Amino acid sequence: MPDLAVIGTGSWGKNLVRNFYELRRHNTVYACDLDFAKLDRLRNAFPLLKTTPDYQDIMTNDQIKAVVVATTAAGHFEKAKQALEAGKDVFVEKPLTLSTRDAAELVELAERRQRVLMVGHLMIYHPVSLQLRELIKNGELGEVYYIYSQRVNLGQVRKDENALWSFGPHDLSVLFYFLDQEPIDVAARGQTYLQNGIEDVVFVSLNFPNRVSAHIHLSWLDPHKLRKVTVVGSKKMAVFDDTATTEKLRIYDNRAEKKIDYDTYGDYITLRFGDIVIPYVAVTEPLKLECQHFLDCIEKRQTPRTDGRDGLRVVKVLEAANHSLKNNGIPVNLENYFAEFHSSHR
Repeated sequence: MPDLAVIGTGSWGKNLVRNFYELRRHNTVYACDLDFAKLDRLRNAFPLLKTTPDYQDIMTNDQIKAVVVATTAAGHFEKAKQALEAGKDVFVEKPLTLSTRDAAELVELAERRQRVLMVGHLMIYHPVSLQLRELIKNGELGEVYYIYSQRVNLGQVRKDENALWSFGPHDLSVLFYFLDQEPIDVAARGQTYLQNGIEDVVFVSLNFPNRVSAHIHLSWLDPHKLRKVTVVGSKKMAVFDDTATTEKLRIYDNRAEKKIDYDTYGDYITLRFGDIVIPYVAVTEPLKLECQHFLDCIEKRQTPRTDGRDGLRVVKVLEAANHSLKNNGIPVNLENYFAEFHSSHR
């Protein structure tokens, strides 16, 4: 395996360092951060780890073939671009960038240089997400009617991105993974309470083809810690609760049925309440699975499950949702929005 470097060792970056260090074979893992205290703590925990405060040391080191960008979102584009131009494979934490134009440039650059570009859409690597996707794909839930998710807590308040950009990539990437399609339109409304111009709570609504709808609640200003996705189908319903210690996935054999022959309005729709099934899912740390996938894609020269195009797709919807958010929730037709975007940036 090639030598690998993690740029940014904050609250999430240090977890990436830990996983890549534990997964290393004969390769060297580097950590880069401006904070010397963080680097000292990492060296104490991982004796074979190499460190530097200057990310240019990473870019110019020909022994380092892979770079993980885990800085603040505002720094993703610059560092990922420089690493790709230096001929390195790149893993970028979510979101890929803060604009569609920058995300598209990284995708084009990676494809032109034949480099692996992967985005940290962590929930795609969660074993429960994999199982729930299979349930949807094999028709176990029937026709999907709608999906809603909640990602809220009283937690870290960001200064450089709102709740939409901070939390939204997780839920959007999972939606696209489950449905294998992009939304037709998106609308978002939210409010700022703690900092001017940075929304602490955001509600996002999306419409997909075939009348599938989705709703996402995002907040870092909430009394509950919830990481929950509910899928309502014509046959069954499923709930993925990632905060549950056990029994993270529940399948409800509940549905509403319309009768062809009926005497009264009350007979027209009947409600079925069946069993609740809790399938066994062996849950490995999703981040470890994600990191291993990146290493496998580097070694085998394969396209990652969450490649640059997946990252671009999420950034496009985030940008359109943010446009709606700043315009009092006006719905944004994605095809029209980006047609205008491309025509105005030629």
